[in-house]
Amino acid sequence: MHPAKSVILFTTASGAGYGLLAWLGVLAALGGLPADRWLGLTGFGLGLGLVVLGLLASTLHLGRPERAWRAFSQWRSSWLSREGVAAVLTFLPVGLFGLIWIVAQTNSGLVGALGLLASLSCAVTVVCTAMIYASLKTIRAWSSAWTLPAYLILSALSGAVLMNLLLQLWALPLAAPYAWVVLLLFVAAVAVKLLYWREIDRGTGISSAESATGLGG
Repeated sequence: MHPAKSVILFTTASGAGYGLLAWLGVLAALGGLPADRWLGLTGFGLGLGLVVLGLLASTLHLGRPERAWRAFSQWRSSWLSREGVAAVLTFLPVGLFGLIWIVAQTNSGLVGALGLLASLSCAVTVVCTAMIYASLKTIRAWSSAWTLPAYLILSALSGAVLMNLLLQLWALPLAAPYAWVVLLLFVAAVAVKLLYWREIDRGTGISSAESATGLGG
């Protein structure tokens, strides 16, 4: 199958952004990151920039621009709506966590707990994104038990690669052991993708723009 370029940009950019933001929250809560202002500015700027880029791209494959508002109005029945709500709500803990880190230059204690909440919110948003596609019974390549694990592992991996880059640039002690985390995530991602490809090779399906978004005609 050949998904729209906006879908590819959306899932890749937002997945990497949420992954990076999640790692910032987890590592800060574990005491692995210094509350350096420039590290915070770079990390949150990059993460939020990718998320915003992805979310803007997501509006391009809704069929009509006026459908964008529906991403918040049909959350009871549409995974796309749930993703829109989750994405907006995630900005709150992520924004507070980043603001306190950058302004007060602290990321431990209660602020670290806020970082964990931000990480959880990022994960929930990625789950909602994955379920938009995994719930489409008529598209065999998306309606797979491996779609959700693939989204989560690829988001974690792409975010970890960016996190590792920051650790290397700031020459932090965590850089060396964290490289093993990236390697393990890469191996896991390859395994999940191989299992996913093996499953989708069994058949394909068709769908409409309306069923793909879950927003109706």
